Amino acid sequence: MTTQTLGIIMHGVTGRMGMNQHLIRSICAIRAQGGVPLSNGDRVLPDPILIGRNAEKVQALAQAHGIARWGTDLDAALANPADTVFFDAGTTQMRPQLLAKAIAAGKHVYCEKPVATTLDEAMAIARMADEARRTRGLKSGAVQDKLFLPGLRKLDMLRRAGFFGRMLSVQLEFGYWVFEGDLQPIQRPSWNYRKEDGGGMILDMMCHWRYVLDNLFGEVQAVSCLATTHIPRRWDEAGQPYDCTADDAAYATCALTGHNGEPVIAQINMSWATRVRRDDLVTFHVDGTEGSAVAGLQECRAQSRVATPRPVWNPDVKQTMNFFDQWQEIPDSEVYDNGFKIQWERFIRHVVEDAPYKWNLLEGAKGVQLVEAALQSSRERRWIDVPELRL
Repeated sequence: MTTQTLGIIMHGVTGRMGMNQHLIRSICAIRAQGGVPLSNGDRVLPDPILIGRNAEKVQALAQAHGIARWGTDLDAALANPADTVFFDAGTTQMRPQLLAKAIAAGKHVYCEKPVATTLDEAMAIARMADEARRTRGLKSGAVQDKLFLPGLRKLDMLRRAGFFGRMLSVQLEFGYWVFEGDLQPIQRPSWNYRKEDGGGMILDMMCHWRYVLDNLFGEVQAVSCLATTHIPRRWDEAGQPYDCTADDAAYATCALTGHNGEPVIAQINMSWATRVRRDDLVTFHVDGTEGSAVAGLQECRAQSRVATPRPVWNPDVKQTMNFFDQWQEIPDSEVYDNGFKIQWERFIRHVVEDAPYKWNLLEGAKGVQLVEAALQSSRERRWIDVPELRL
């Protein structure tokens, strides 16, 4: 057994998601376990270089986590032939240009979502990546982490086992209260609420819901959406008030074609102005003819057709049934690793030994497509078809 190194340029990892999920819980964790195992028994050890604009932040982050290489010169990093993978978790506005530069430099590319702010940009970089794959063997990938969450993996296991019978509908509830910043400190960056800075609920979350819907429940065919800004004024990191120009909530219905050709309706409520009274910050309630299930980030509970109770509607008396107790918890049948780390390991195997990998930049572009369709639906107050994307 031998261990080879894989040079990875990590750009934009001083931000919350890039630092916590991609650097610390993925790349550092993979290094701590001795690398990624390959099919022949060899291992691949990531050798990252951290690149960012703020030298002090990048250096501190590298030193805190035992990363020997860091810098502020992206062009110099791209010029190093030993670093064959480029990863971006920076701003969405810059992403297409950075990916194009990395591909032109002969790098495999992997990036956070959204892959772009517009579908035209997303498709342009997807086509560039596909041509680089065909002509130069370069690989590409887009983060689709929620597919690897324990709760959704359990939900997908139920689907593959035929538990739901004919799937009918999905109800997706996401969100929590984000403090405005006047009374309590904010827990999300202020740019999230400025459209001009790439903020907005739909741009942030519809990319996630697209790959979750497509992979677990059915291919999205059409969407009807209403976007709104519930909280028009917030306070930024410096305690200064600002006007919110981006949507902080959206309410959508999607028409899907299920895995067996059946029509499935998905209802999506997403809000940063809602207080949580449900099992988790996001829940997926799936109904089918043979059973139903509710999944959060970690847990999943199911109720089969034969175990479904018979509630009685009587508004004159207090409800005697505890509906939460009537569901069976799906047990942990395996050890569930971090979802970001799992996808990183799969992408590394894809790069090194050409292991199968479906989550390329075209899949990322599908998320941007649903974003644009949802925004158009909200503007025009009508259903918008979501056609198949082709390179």
